[in-house]
Amino acid sequence: MNIEEIKKSKTNILGKNIIYYKEIGSTQDEAKKLINTKIDNGTIILADSQNKGRGTKENIWYTGSGKNIAMTLIIFPKCNIQMLDGLTKLISECIVNTISELYNYKLTIKYPNDVFLNGKKIAGILTETSTSESKVNHILIGIGFNVNEDNFNTDTVNIATSLKKEYNKEF
Repeated sequence: MNIEEIKKSKTNILGKNIIYYKEIGSTQDEAKKLINTKIDNGTIILADSQNKGRGTKENIWYTGSGKNIAMTLIIFPKCNIQMLDGLTKLISECIVNTISELYNYKLTIKYPNDVFLNGKKIAGILTETSTSESKVNHILIGIGFNVNEDNFNTDTVNIATSLKKEYNKEF
């Protein structure tokens, strides 16, 4: 993962600031810690390895070292909470459309936040917001995507997959 190349991308907000960890418990938990530290809008917390990633219903999302995407995007929007209706669904659709356009692979969504490939989960989205008086203080958008994972534990081997596992090649 070449963080310097990512940082050179032409962007005004999203990903302008990237905080990278070789290993972390959870990018979402780290983002929560950084919220009150004058962190830049659009900061991305990115990790090669995550061992306590959180999904919905407190499910754990494991990320093998250097094989997958584990990230949280921190946004400080200036909007009313009603504008966030359907945000998680929209992010899921963006992931599906992007992979479809890049590789012509058919992904599906178990609404609102799970992305599937060939009937197995390949990605998950966790959005968390903080509000006051119907205004949004911040949004944390966590994304876990199994890209090159080839080692699934006994609990997930039959329900999870990766691009590598499905297409027998590195991405």
